[in-house]
Amino acid sequence: MNTPWIAAVAALFLWWFSTGIILWRVKRADQEGRDAHLWSVILGLPLLLGGFVALRHTLQDGTATGAFTAFVAALAIWGWLELAFLSGIVAGPNTTPCPPYAPLWERFLRAVGTILWHELALMGTLGVIAQISEGATNRFALWTFAILFFARISAKLNLFFGVPRIHTEFLPRPLAHLSSHFRRAPMNAFFPASITALSFASACFLERLWTAQTDGQVIGYTLLSALTLLALLEHWFMVVPLPDEKLWRWMLPAQRPDVTTAKTPGLTRPDQPLTVRK
Repeated sequence: MNTPWIAAVAALFLWWFSTGIILWRVKRADQEGRDAHLWSVILGLPLLLGGFVALRHTLQDGTATGAFTAFVAALAIWGWLELAFLSGIVAGPNTTPCPPYAPLWERFLRAVGTILWHELALMGTLGVIAQISEGATNRFALWTFAILFFARISAKLNLFFGVPRIHTEFLPRPLAHLSSHFRRAPMNAFFPASITALSFASACFLERLWTAQTDGQVIGYTLLSALTLLALLEHWFMVVPLPDEKLWRWMLPAQRPDVTTAKTPGLTRPDQPLTVRK
């Protein structure tokens, strides 16, 4: 893969498809019971292990293939961690909804408690990848994981402080309580900072792409630029009234007849109600 445009399209496809397949799996597991969530995580372990094996294999590979493989390896590791989180297996100690009208400090502490173990796992994984990549020729896996990590933190903070558009229908049953920690608001003061940071990061990677000297650098920085721009787009989806949920809703399994909808505490005028069993 030596063509930047093909690499950019590949990054777009992997972003869309990997998100969709994880959402499909956790929503399907919702219909099969909690054990199904656990088995999803266990059976997905080859994704995690394969990601680390591929990452180690690419560390001294400065070719275009090496850059693309490193990118995919980081996505595989990230994908397993996201699956573990959305399945409720690696989430946090707090599994209860946030009381209505809780003060900001209490909301924050409770929100941190809902995702604590997962965030620690992400930070630990980022540290491991950074250690493995120390002095390596190919550090694109590290950069890929770092972009995903910091973009995720930014997105979570914006959901906490308040954004106009929140898609709660994608939350699986083990994490139904999460929506009570979100806040719907016209805007929050942190959002402009998020957009500025992601725009700056995108510009930096595009500048590196423009000055790239090797095929490996061209493909690597193309992938990083595309991923950062997609993270920026995801942030704009929180405020711009576009039907972005249609990108993945059609991939979700059909709702069973014994599943009904119910409103979730903590969100006024929920964008979409969560599904819970009777």
